[in-house]
Amino acid sequence: MDKKQVVEALEMIATYLELKGENTFKVAAYRRAAQVLERDERSLKELDDPGKLKGIGKGTSQVIQELRETGKSSLLESLQAEIPAGLMDILALPGIGSKKVATLYKKLGITDVESLREACEQGKIRTLPGFGVKTEEKLKEALEEHGSRPERLPISFMLEVAEKVEQSLRHVEGIIKMSRAGSLRRMEETLKDLDYVLAVTNPDIVREQLIKMDIVHDVIADGQTKVTVELESGYKIQVDFRLVSEEQFATTLHHFTGSKEHNVQMRQLAKAQGEKISEYGVENESGEVITFPSEEAFFHHFGLKFIPPEARMGMKETEVFQTSYPLVSIQDIRGDFHMHTTWSDGAVSIEEMVESARKKGYEWIAITDHSKFLQVANGLNEERLMRQIEEIRRINDLYDDIHVFAGIEMDILPDATLDFSDEILAQLDVVIASIHSSFSQSQDQIHARLETALQNPYVHLIAHPTGRIIGRREGYDVDVDYLLKRAKETNTAVELNANPNRLDLSATWLQKASELGVNIAVNTDAHRPETLDHMEIGVSIARKALLKKEQLLNTFTYEDFKKFLQKKRRKEDSYE
Repeated sequence: MDKKQVVEALEMIATYLELKGENTFKVAAYRRAAQVLERDERSLKELDDPGKLKGIGKGTSQVIQELRETGKSSLLESLQAEIPAGLMDILALPGIGSKKVATLYKKLGITDVESLREACEQGKIRTLPGFGVKTEEKLKEALEEHGSRPERLPISFMLEVAEKVEQSLRHVEGIIKMSRAGSLRRMEETLKDLDYVLAVTNPDIVREQLIKMDIVHDVIADGQTKVTVELESGYKIQVDFRLVSEEQFATTLHHFTGSKEHNVQMRQLAKAQGEKISEYGVENESGEVITFPSEEAFFHHFGLKFIPPEARMGMKETEVFQTSYPLVSIQDIRGDFHMHTTWSDGAVSIEEMVESARKKGYEWIAITDHSKFLQVANGLNEERLMRQIEEIRRINDLYDDIHVFAGIEMDILPDATLDFSDEILAQLDVVIASIHSSFSQSQDQIHARLETALQNPYVHLIAHPTGRIIGRREGYDVDVDYLLKRAKETNTAVELNANPNRLDLSATWLQKASELGVNIAVNTDAHRPETLDHMEIGVSIARKALLKKEQLLNTFTYEDFKKFLQKKRRKEDSYE
């Protein structure tokens, strides 16, 4: 377990204790321990004895040690067994905390969403102390939305479901080749369902195994060439499996990768050659169906270079890929300059993040913990930031194969000022600026905030520029055309935040940025080592935007990236 996971476990224990009705002092002890542990700048590995930290008592220290040594907590497990699991579903509803859920449980015996719904319909909620008619009405509204599936789900959610599907498919015998297809393979931001193409030796044997996979909730269709199942993963998710021969695999995969607009363009190219494309191959004028050993060979048949799946959007790809057009690839990435450590709200130490970046073969990274305004993320004040700069300098002396830049993710404040003075910013190597608050402000107010950052000689990058969370939050009111124009004029880079919950900027805006010549960075915003892997998702979105290697700052050598950092600064403050 990393420190962030231990903190989450302590907070969960506090929640369960509150649901159980334990005394407030005991509940507060676990919440306080979580806060103390989170605010300590050391990682779990670096902490010799958590019990020595002020605010962590003997009991909570023992729980932390158990979590650290075993990855489990006997106390948490016993509470989970004792408290009805359905109470956590109620707790997930907006506008209700653990104290009120505890009251519902004790006073009315409510244990799940359905019993809560029934109590609301019978008017029982309003009779409880601390509730009332308004609370009951708000709960009714929340219950109406609960469990209703949006037509399309965020890619972050569907990627997790896809991982479960693929783990199950690895145990299915008789599959020669398999691939994602549809909107997931194109890396669309939202998805309706999941599609897979399977090359199989015996369809009947494979079909029988598919419908019996543990993850399958229901079987929708069980045909010779198509099996459709439904999964239950918080929402009902439909998964289509296309079963084909190995010879048909490439053309079937192309057909079901889409998009519809891309397939129309390809059919037009085929028609010009007197041919027809189907999911099983290409039919020529004599009626012969031609199959291909790979998608590369399929595209070559029409005089095209390979079109990556992400780029198959029916835009201009059949023109662009008539000649070699090398898009950026994950192998081109040399660095990542948006990530967090235990100094703010990350899970591991600076050194542990550096080690993880070294394993990826990176030449450079930047540590960019949160600034002081974001107190919920344990943001750094001036004194702590200066200490972190010294720590980064110390760590740099330990390595000769990677350089660590000292940075900050600085808040652009609601009053259109920045969280740190220029005097402080001048001592940093990398400054990225972000909006994390007051999203309801007018466009003029948002633009004034962005303008402050754009004009500042020390700000190198605007991070997650629209503030959106896919499927959950629209973001703030920003004219992205304006932002990109000003970014170009001020030589400020814009970010594609590779966290699959964000993907901000979108591929459409990245294309616009590239046309304007704006500097673009793909950053992971990693809070733990494994989320550095989100770089692959970010690169896929960059490929969707038809970006080449030289258009991303992350592909720059250490020396070239250092020159970029110097370029915006005043001459007297040039980077050393």
